Amino acid sequence: MVRHGLKQILADDFKKAVFGEARNAQEALDLVWKENWDVVVLDITMPGRSGLEVLREIRKSRPKLPVLVLSMHPENQFAVRVLKRGASGYMTKESAPEELVGAIKKVLAGGRYVSASLAEKLATYLSSDTAKPPQELLSDREFQVLRLIASGKIVSEIARELSLSVKTISTYRTRILEKMGMRKNAELMHYAMQHELVE
Repeated sequence: MVRHGLKQILADDFKKAVFGEARNAQEALDLVWKENWDVVVLDITMPGRSGLEVLREIRKSRPKLPVLVLSMHPENQFAVRVLKRGASGYMTKESAPEELVGAIKKVLAGGRYVSASLAEKLATYLSSDTAKPPQELLSDREFQVLRLIASGKIVSEIARELSLSVKTISTYRTRILEKMGMRKNAELMHYAMQHELVE
């Protein structure tokens, strides 16, 4: 199953493939539940629920289905998070079409796909003497709220965007500050900019 726009790139190499396309998170999940796919190419940013939530649902309902995450976000924003949650690979939308084809062939064969630069980051991340970055302590929802705060949005805007109450977002904000060892939004914003967690 692929998202709209990738079909042409893949059709040349996978001539007998059957493609499914989803415009939003719910459509993606409906397709996953209704059919037996060989691989899912999942956009981390899509209308409706976040790609991380969709990934979690797919892992629950179809644990053996390989999911290759394709994202407009740089590797250091989401890659470790999606791989820890069971994705078979992570690549950015800037990757060349032939790289996408190679990645799909690799995950179809049961492997995992990461770029050379991401493999290096993962090696550093996994080395025992390296402290994990504070944002890795956050849940997926907390990480989502952190990125929205860091992009300059106020609590009421975030609540509207995520269809949650202002009180819930305030609770997330408090938890994020505690886990990150910070006291105010400005510190979160500075950290997020420094670590390229927002565009």
